[in-house]
Amino acid sequence: MKTNTVALIALLLSTITFSCSQEKIVELPLTMQIGYAPFPMWLGGTSHHPENEDNPWKNTYLKVSKFPEGLSGMRYGDIETNIYQTVYQEYMSGNITKDFYEELQKSWNWIPDTLNLSKTPVKTKIAFAYGKDSAGILKIVVDANNNLDLTDDELFIPFEMESVDNNANKDSLALAHVINVSFEIFVHDKTVPVNVPIYIEYSRRSNIFFYNLSQYATSQFKGEQIAVVSSGFMNLSYKDIEVAFMRNDLKNGEKIKEENRYRKNEYIEIKNEIYRIAGVNTNKSTLTLERMGLSREQLFSTQIGYKSYLFQEEEFTTKSSISLDSLKGKYVVLDFWATWCGPCIQELPHLKELYSKTDRAKFEIVGIVGSSRSNTLTEAIDKHAITWPQILSDDTNKITEMYGINGYPTTFLIDTEGIVIAKNLRGNELEEKVLSLLR
Repeated sequence: MKTNTVALIALLLSTITFSCSQEKIVELPLTMQIGYAPFPMWLGGTSHHPENEDNPWKNTYLKVSKFPEGLSGMRYGDIETNIYQTVYQEYMSGNITKDFYEELQKSWNWIPDTLNLSKTPVKTKIAFAYGKDSAGILKIVVDANNNLDLTDDELFIPFEMESVDNNANKDSLALAHVINVSFEIFVHDKTVPVNVPIYIEYSRRSNIFFYNLSQYATSQFKGEQIAVVSSGFMNLSYKDIEVAFMRNDLKNGEKIKEENRYRKNEYIEIKNEIYRIAGVNTNKSTLTLERMGLSREQLFSTQIGYKSYLFQEEEFTTKSSISLDSLKGKYVVLDFWATWCGPCIQELPHLKELYSKTDRAKFEIVGIVGSSRSNTLTEAIDKHAITWPQILSDDTNKITEMYGINGYPTTFLIDTEGIVIAKNLRGNELEEKVLSLLR
């Protein structure tokens, strides 16, 4: 009888576990960690407050009460920890106009999730100031305790990573020069004070300060440890995220490769199940996954190994229809670029050479131009003698939005079956890859 009872309980528990694991929506609690692993350490640039009276941000700047003495040419500014919370609360407080608020939503492709944002002000910013001391040495001070008084914070000489050997462990160097700063987050419907290390460095080459917030999050699911980073450590809004599986075999300072880092709305595979990364809910402090219940062959994505998103649009010059489906049987490079993008323009001669070396029956390039006006595209086509098809991505077709393009140039190499086989190949690397496939 006892044995049967134990067996029944075991069966019940296994049924519950199986049922939970088969839920379509999975909410995974996040735990915050200090550092950068396993993600590359990105940096964001700081900027001081402009003196332009027409600046739409002018009423949002922190009002520092006291500044350090003895600094010449002093400039000051704010470091953001969550730009979306800041914009929402500043709009609610009347510090930015409705027109500017709506303009930001459009340009950022952002729909404010008002249920998970605080209407009352949250301390999302950190003040800083910099200048030269009496000896002409550049120094900076950060409002670490967030009291808007910079006289009780330490002036320091910013670290210069440019002078460090490329083989050095830059994560360790950065963490050796961090400052613990105080600010607030909105979580579980409450404003909560937090302390997070901030790393600040100075670039003599560009004469600008760079920073990042040395924090990422982890969770566990089905025996896998998952790591999440927000906006490349440049703020903690967790709107733009990367997700990766933690690995024990990474050497000191080694990072997960780009093809093994996943973004919002991309797919990850866990124990033979495919899940869509739905995003992070900062208020609940959870990572949301959606179980797809489908195989790779049934899903579309920008990820390597998945079918590329399909489109059928008007070619810019000829006005004829062009679709990705009609290009099956050929290798295709999708080149996402913009007419104002310097690196994109520099890449055009390489694409032109590749185009001249390949057979149209076997290979095609399709340029998809975003964040650009039609007249500038016409000028670019004429000036650079572009002969391959171009599509202008706009508010109607939204191809750049569908592909989740965050920067230019971005390229996808697609095989004859419409499956993504490489990303962000350029120059000689792209040419060698394509020619080897065609051979």
